[in-house]
Amino acid sequence: MRLIATIILSQIELFRLYSNKIILITNHSIRCFKIAKLFISCSLNCLNYINFTNRIQQPNYKINHHKMNFPDNLKYTKEHEWISVNGNQATIGITEFATSELGDVVFLEIETLGESLSTGDTFGTVEAVKTVSDLFMPVSGDILEVNPVLESTPELVNQDPYGKGWIIKISVKDAAELNNLLTATDYKNLVG
Repeated sequence: MRLIATIILSQIELFRLYSNKIILITNHSIRCFKIAKLFISCSLNCLNYINFTNRIQQPNYKINHHKMNFPDNLKYTKEHEWISVNGNQATIGITEFATSELGDVVFLEIETLGESLSTGDTFGTVEAVKTVSDLFMPVSGDILEVNPVLESTPELVNQDPYGKGWIIKISVKDAAELNNLLTATDYKNLVG
């Protein structure tokens, strides 16, 4: 507990240092702001860790993934993306399990519109209260569309991950790559 308190205090001190830089260096204010946000995020991670460990120590605490939704018509990745294919086009998002692990999604950064990416390539990032995580391509394809609604309402990823919370649409290059993905049953077994 003392170690966590020390980490939080050191992060607060670093935040103060970077806060001064935000005021003094206007040309780099956006970059410094992002650094300050990172320190705040790290502090929140420490507090979340404390809360999580406190809940684990309670005797009846269990994470129940069995009540989560894993639609059978989708394919899944081990990195927690889902893909829905319609002809040679596909819609991609993150799973309900991923949103539960991330916490409240506050921002998505997708700068790959129009690009051609391979399986496993990063197509963007998702920023949540707990962490920032990369988003990976389940199959090779060209990024055709980014969900425009998520710019103003990123919380849709949490509220409706398989519907209005979709992230990108792609044209699939090689449909055979879909055979390498997990079924709903396989994914449910993966996450426990």
